[in-house]
Amino acid sequence: MNQKTSLKGLRVIDFTRVVAGPYSTSILGDLGADVIKIERPETGDDSRGWGPPFVGEVSSYFLGLNRNRRSVAIDLQTPEGVAIAKRLIENADVVVESFRPGVMDRLGLGYEELKKTNAGLIYCAVSAFGQTGPYRERPGYDLMISALGGLMGVTGNADGEPVKTGVALIDVSTGLHAAIGILAALHHRTVTGEGQRVDASLLSTELAILINVASEYLIGGSIAKPQGSGHANVAPYQAFPTEDGWVLMGSPNDKLFRKMCDALGKPEWGEDPRFITNGERVKHKPELVGMISAITRTRTTSHWVDVLSATGAPVAPINRMDKVFEDPQVKHLNQVAHVEHPLYGRYPVVTSGLRFSATPTVVGPAAPRLGEHTVEILMRELGMTESDIDDLIERGVVEYRPAAGNEAAVVK
Repeated sequence: MNQKTSLKGLRVIDFTRVVAGPYSTSILGDLGADVIKIERPETGDDSRGWGPPFVGEVSSYFLGLNRNRRSVAIDLQTPEGVAIAKRLIENADVVVESFRPGVMDRLGLGYEELKKTNAGLIYCAVSAFGQTGPYRERPGYDLMISALGGLMGVTGNADGEPVKTGVALIDVSTGLHAAIGILAALHHRTVTGEGQRVDASLLSTELAILINVASEYLIGGSIAKPQGSGHANVAPYQAFPTEDGWVLMGSPNDKLFRKMCDALGKPEWGEDPRFITNGERVKHKPELVGMISAITRTRTTSHWVDVLSATGAPVAPINRMDKVFEDPQVKHLNQVAHVEHPLYGRYPVVTSGLRFSATPTVVGPAAPRLGEHTVEILMRELGMTESDIDDLIERGVVEYRPAAGNEAAVVK
């Protein structure tokens, strides 16, 4: 990597799998860090099998989330495998792991053990419920945590069944928190020379991102309920039916509400005592929503987007993926890039949402095959001989799958 990047020269040993951990290390990889992903032989990261769709042997889910890293397949249930991992960590800056609490300690790869030979190490543990407490041993995924932590309790329609978010937002938010924690710890190390442990859990992250829903309960004693596309504290601020679909319109303040009224051809609503302030509009929300809906359903979504946009009122179509990536502003952001895979050819990925004036983010390489870089890393980084590596492969301590081969890409 020759280009100037924010984290150039930083080495990350990544023991994570599924979403939250890999999302955090993807952020670090996008910023230029050298990420080495440690996977178990034969199966690797669980998300490799999360399809269809598949491209060749791997899911599009994995391909989109695991760019910018190298894969080494090591059996950590063997003493030799653990020894190899320890040697890689000795010269690393960061370790990120997402095992259940206590697993890395039992393997001899816990923070207290690793810092003996790498005092400046930043060690980030990503877990479901945290490292301590009555639930520490429970398995936990985004969906379960979003239910227990309250997000699912405020998502969906008021009279409908519980609904999950369309994307694993707790996983993604935990990955963001982990990356922020790692970067903060790296700054502390720069100042003091000290490494440290960073803990990020799905449950703690969910509590942190509940924002107004949490404060309304803790401060005001109010228990939020599902609002559909609407908002409990702002009106109007939701989806409205149109002739051919739905349009999202919102008025977070009185000035914007009057602009909406003008666009709807009802300027008198802006002076109506029932709607003169946001507080009054929230009180009369069902009535107001009904009045607006009667108008919006007479014209198309694109009509209302054009009309309201011209007035400066907030508005947006409710797009599905095909429309999202055809949107002019999305195209302008230039956030989709093509990466080249030696087996599967070119495929598109969404790149980092960050932009820097001096240290651009990294695009590529493509997500690795399981164990694609095992030989390269053991030979170059640890100085092992070809015969040593062949012996480890033969005994199943490590696995190697070369990038080049005759496999044809098959999309299912």
